[in-house]
Amino acid sequence: MADEPKTPLLDKVHEPADLKGLSIRELRQLADELRAETVSAVSVTGGHLGAGLGVVELTVALHAVFDTPRDKVIWDVGHQCYPHKILTGRRDRIRTLRQKDGLSGFTKRSESPYDPFGAAHSSTSISAALGFAVARDLGGRPEHGIGDCIAVIGDGSISAGMAYEAMNNAGHLKNRMIVILNDNEMSIAPPVGAMSSYLSRLYTGSPFHEFKQVAKDAVKFLPPPLQEGAKRAKDLLKSSVMGGTMFEQLGFTYLGPIDGHDLDQLVPLLRAVRAHADGPVLIHAITKKGKGYDPAEKSSDRGHARAKFDVVTGEQAKAVSNAPAYTKVFARALIDEASRDDKIVAVTAAMPDGTGLNLFAERFPQRVFDVAIAEQHGVTFCAGLAAGGMKPFCAMYSTFLQRGYDQVVHDVAIQRLPVRFAIDRAGLVGADGATHAGSFDIAFLSNLPGFTVMAAADEAELVHMVATAAAHDEGPIAFRFPRGEGVGVEMPERGVPLEIGKGRMIREGTAAAILSFGTRLSEVETAAERLAAKGIQVTVADARFSKPLDRELILRLAREHPALITIEEGAIGGFGSHVAQLLAEEGVFDGGLKYRSMVLPDTFIDQASPHDMYAVAQMNAEDIEGKVQEVLGLGTLARRG
Repeated sequence: MADEPKTPLLDKVHEPADLKGLSIRELRQLADELRAETVSAVSVTGGHLGAGLGVVELTVALHAVFDTPRDKVIWDVGHQCYPHKILTGRRDRIRTLRQKDGLSGFTKRSESPYDPFGAAHSSTSISAALGFAVARDLGGRPEHGIGDCIAVIGDGSISAGMAYEAMNNAGHLKNRMIVILNDNEMSIAPPVGAMSSYLSRLYTGSPFHEFKQVAKDAVKFLPPPLQEGAKRAKDLLKSSVMGGTMFEQLGFTYLGPIDGHDLDQLVPLLRAVRAHADGPVLIHAITKKGKGYDPAEKSSDRGHARAKFDVVTGEQAKAVSNAPAYTKVFARALIDEASRDDKIVAVTAAMPDGTGLNLFAERFPQRVFDVAIAEQHGVTFCAGLAAGGMKPFCAMYSTFLQRGYDQVVHDVAIQRLPVRFAIDRAGLVGADGATHAGSFDIAFLSNLPGFTVMAAADEAELVHMVATAAAHDEGPIAFRFPRGEGVGVEMPERGVPLEIGKGRMIREGTAAAILSFGTRLSEVETAAERLAAKGIQVTVADARFSKPLDRELILRLAREHPALITIEEGAIGGFGSHVAQLLAEEGVFDGGLKYRSMVLPDTFIDQASPHDMYAVAQMNAEDIEGKVQEVLGLGTLARRG
């Protein structure tokens, strides 16, 4: 690793107020030092690099002009917030990003008053900023007060419906607020759709296609270069339907496009807006993701997410894998099924690489669809595809599928349409923390009539579940799998459809039964081996399905063992609750069965390694071993310190 950079000016900045007396020249130097510090920090911790590098100048300008934390700067998603954290009193902890007990990789209200609104999912910033603005105008007085409300949203995030809903409402209410459209022509993957094309057209040609007054007669307060830009824009509008017309129609005063890396433009413009705006304003800033760090600029994803890396070369220090990643296993299995069935198509929401569908696209480019950051649309689009006779696989992270839940219910489940949901990032995911954990899909899908819900215990099971979903036409079906590598089992040459609602026995014992749903099975097997070494023989079974339940298997386990323990990588209300309902209705508890359900605790677990997060949840092998001993009245293991 390279030595930490020399940052003499940044060393003097302990809070945003320290920027107020700096000249534009000094702010440029500060931006250079801030960029170097960001690269250095992320090289140590890993994390989202490119987005932060793209907003360094914008971050400096915002904190130099506005009075944070009274003025509320709300970063959409939060991938780009590392430079903001460095400038807001957290530099001394910046090398703990995304680590256990360290700084969150996203904005977090409990972490700092400079983070007025937590984020990690996209397209929420305009709604939140409008909420702050209305609260201010109605007399709301939270700690630090409320001044200006600024939403910084990317061109990928603004493609989502929620952003339009917020802009429509803001234009109607007319409260003073500022939206900064950070247009880097790239979200996680290259942006898609009409909105992306529209923004590209705005950028083509003159740097100011449209530059209207911030408020009546405000142009005269701008520096001469910007006054000239406003005049050119006015002339252009006489003969063009381009420019910020769409934003104007939504009720925003549109300013731009401007160079988001040019502090000579940014600072005077922000000062003018702060001085004269009297309603909603949208500033369109053109930036470059990964700006100023060559390895990120040259990367296909502009350095979106990085493992630890060498600052000089940009080479990432990724651990050697001993087993294939679940995401790649899913992609290859889906490609295999699609090679034999031309009705199979795949849909994702701005995550082709994250879901493995970039590999599918290489083989079947006409049969994969990236709907942009629009999970609601993506789910209903799949419903339409299914109604039209296709076999859609809706590939989304568990945490993002939550955004399309109403569509899952109304557009898929009620109509019994055979949409196949491939749910990646199931369970606890590590460095992204609580916001990206796949904690709730078991519960919110298993309670829907007619749904089939599966969880892969290992990578081989995932292959079979892809085949099962491909063959299933009797209604919606879902299968979930975690982030990271598999457990190293022997892989089948081809997936074989599973019998719906049937689990499998793993090992036989008499002392107690453990029924696992999902990839905790490997931890269960480790616990069973430890218990066997103590003379405690337990039965282990893999449920495979949380809906429909394998009634025969569950009732047999209950009948043949004094105790039954279920375990799942999900919140209360999921698989274990359905098992308990079955046992209650069958009167099994009347006979004295000891039953326990190991689920994620009723709390949001902060970022750490997945192992450490599951330790907090008490769901690792030693915890399972202790639970069996406790239920059997054999004493418990000493808790970890």
